[in-house]
Amino acid sequence: MHEDANDEAHGVASGTPGEDGPDREFLALERELTVFLRRARASSGEMVREVHPDLESSAYGLLVRLEERGGQRATDLAAYIGVGKATMSRQLRALEELGLVAREPDPNDGRAWLVHLTEEGRARFRRAREARRARYVSRLAGWDREEVAELARLLHQLNRESEG
Repeated sequence: MHEDANDEAHGVASGTPGEDGPDREFLALERELTVFLRRARASSGEMVREVHPDLESSAYGLLVRLEERGGQRATDLAAYIGVGKATMSRQLRALEELGLVAREPDPNDGRAWLVHLTEEGRARFRRAREARRARYVSRLAGWDREEVAELARLLHQLNRESEG
């Protein structure tokens, strides 16, 4: 396939004013990430409402972290998610009021608290996550497993570099 036709088939406009030159690939990346992130935010909103109808969409990433890492300090969660302490406190308070998370003293530091999923929170989160995984499987049914693995690897690399 001709390069320009291949680009157009993959959503990379060729010859678009202002997109010629060495930054063309980065402009295409920015455009595709913008669309992807907008859709991901909408999807996270749907998924978190499956956990509980009163949750904000931003809570989904917090639930993922608690499921994968177990008990965490609120300050560590705030740093990981990229929000301030006040925002994290508000989100954790809402999750706690809904019975999805609980706090316990940090065994390594009596002044600190660890936040963890309750059994109810874990069960609700796992059901929602399984539904999300099933949607990914359905949407990417035409992809080779190697392509899915490569996408996951590249996104992991991007996320890791964004943490620094």
